[in-house]
Amino acid sequence: MKHPLAARYDGHDEIQAEIDRRAARPVQEVPTGAVERHHPRRLRLVVDEIRIETSSTRTFRLRREDGQPLPPFLAGQYVNVFTDGTSRPYAIASGPAEHGRHYDLTVRRVPGGRISNLLIDTLAVGDRLTTTGPMGIFHHNPLFHGDDLVFLAGGSGVVPAMSMLREITASDSSRRLHLVYGSRDTEDVIFRDELGALAEVHPDRVRVDHVIGGLLTAATIGELTGPLRGRMVYVCGPQAMYPYALEQLTRLGHPRRRVRFEANGAPARPEAQPHWPSGTDGTEPVTVTARGTRFRSPRNRPLLDALEDHGVRPEAACRSGECGMCLVRVVSGEVHTAEEARLRTADERFGYTHSCVAYPLTDVEIEV
Repeated sequence: MKHPLAARYDGHDEIQAEIDRRAARPVQEVPTGAVERHHPRRLRLVVDEIRIETSSTRTFRLRREDGQPLPPFLAGQYVNVFTDGTSRPYAIASGPAEHGRHYDLTVRRVPGGRISNLLIDTLAVGDRLTTTGPMGIFHHNPLFHGDDLVFLAGGSGVVPAMSMLREITASDSSRRLHLVYGSRDTEDVIFRDELGALAEVHPDRVRVDHVIGGLLTAATIGELTGPLRGRMVYVCGPQAMYPYALEQLTRLGHPRRRVRFEANGAPARPEAQPHWPSGTDGTEPVTVTARGTRFRSPRNRPLLDALEDHGVRPEAACRSGECGMCLVRVVSGEVHTAEEARLRTADERFGYTHSCVAYPLTDVEIEV
């Protein structure tokens, strides 16, 4: 008997036949050592060098504590850094060609930021960090993105662009990347000297334009980049930059499918999202229950942060609603799941949500 969903999918019979054929074959086990080398759940790293990029930004060069080569990564990916009972994702600034030797993590101080300030103020050469392996989908896809690329960066959003530029200039790649980089002032430009050098040495593949103290308006983008037709545009920067950049690119007639946004944290004000229940006070506390622990937390605090504060720590990585590692099930009560969450149909059907971008609207019980 066919599955009830079979009629909804073309080619179902052929796919099911292939599944049946494969099920009859003997299973070949993949050596766990090979999986761990390329996709480790955790890395133990040591700080080998610290570089001052600007007054508010540091680059930490990390090597593997056991001296083994580091796993490969794609330019634009990140690792999740665990410290102080929580974690934060940081993009890898070094190029993929350097992956066996080190990862460079460039961290910019966030006013009031718990982890960025901790790392910048306390991390020293010889200190140890625990991270995930590389992950993330904000990287070049040669099948769909083409070779003529534009990157709109703001502040520390230049970090994944730096990795992409280092990859392009360290190889015989035919890719071209035009970086349009917005900064508050000239002293706030991260990688300023290296960006200038790369553009000078590789003018056929790298172009860098700085926008100091201004916005990346449609007029500015159009004037600097020329026609965007058919080009992939990457965007990375502060949260407020994303809807603004999309609006400006739309004014230029650029289709949404040709824009790639890097996930960049939970929304600062979930109450401002259209589907937040009208009249619901985000600062009012509700009761959260998980793993036998019960506590009060404001409605506008992400569930993941609230759970970690009380010793309940789901696996997490992007903290932006993208990766799905912090998935939890809402047993009872109601939560607001932010627009950033990339939920599957099955998640919504069975009550699962991404705890990093979910907010308790009523008293809730969570299965972690």
